[in-house]
Amino acid sequence: MRWSLDGPWLDGLPRRVSKEREMGLCPLCDPGEREVLVSNALAIALSDPFPVNPGHVLVAPRRHVETWFEAGREERIAMIDLIDEVKAMLDKDVCPDGYNIGVNIGRAGGQTIFHLHLHLIPRFEGDVDDPTGGVRMVIPQRGNYRRGGFVPTALPSRRFR
Repeated sequence: MRWSLDGPWLDGLPRRVSKEREMGLCPLCDPGEREVLVSNALAIALSDPFPVNPGHVLVAPRRHVETWFEAGREERIAMIDLIDEVKAMLDKDVCPDGYNIGVNIGRAGGQTIFHLHLHLIPRFEGDVDDPTGGVRMVIPQRGNYRRGGFVPTALPSRRFR
């Protein structure tokens, strides 16, 4: 499996889910040609088109809900089940040294796609100077894909099979 750093598929999409849904443009309701890595009855997992590290995956409920708190218990459990499946895949494919799991809720929380999704981000020794703080710092220089001049970077190829 190839973990891509390409994919500006969000360019030009509306910022609020109501307009996305009305226009049929929610990238998680309709992932288009993007490969679904794994799925179950209530959730799907897809490669993040703006990965902060190779193997960065989004896990989302099939039903369109904006936040973790609006999802049903069964949907949240289904998403956690997929995190476990994807982690096993990533352990074999990209051999990370650690992981971050996160969710952005609301505009103030950094949410830009208003369809609930969890981020599973593989972490590698040396991907940042000092990983202290984990999700409190994530990867600042690569976290905001909307800022001008953003260019995703890859780790040395020795890390991949």
